[in-house]
Amino acid sequence: MKRLVGMVGLVLLLATAMLAANDLTGQWSGSFNRTMDGERVDDVIHMVLKQSGAEITGTVGPDAGQQWPIQKGKVEGNKVTFEVQTPEPLIRFELTLAEGHLKGEAKAEHEGRSMKGVVDVQRKTE
Repeated sequence: MKRLVGMVGLVLLLATAMLAANDLTGQWSGSFNRTMDGERVDDVIHMVLKQSGAEITGTVGPDAGQQWPIQKGKVEGNKVTFEVQTPEPLIRFELTLAEGHLKGEAKAEHEGRSMKGVVDVQRKTE
């Protein structure tokens, strides 16, 4: 019985350490390659994320000086989803954490036009 309790304690300790290691809190930056009306534009993206359990808050924009708040941010395993209301379209992000990168898609529709972007960001180390 003592051995079982010890094993359960070890598993809980390891699970806590793994969750802390995947905390997404911090600054992230990288590429944002978007396509609109068949035209591709290679751009950059900057994110300031704050994770609290399964909730993501923070801001997203093209650089540290131009940011918009994250809405409806969720973390489920290695999947991250959120929305960002820019001055024009609402952009929906669906990202996956893999090998230290958040990668995935961003989609938006505005005035009958659609935009799709490919996102690849890494945590900034200062």
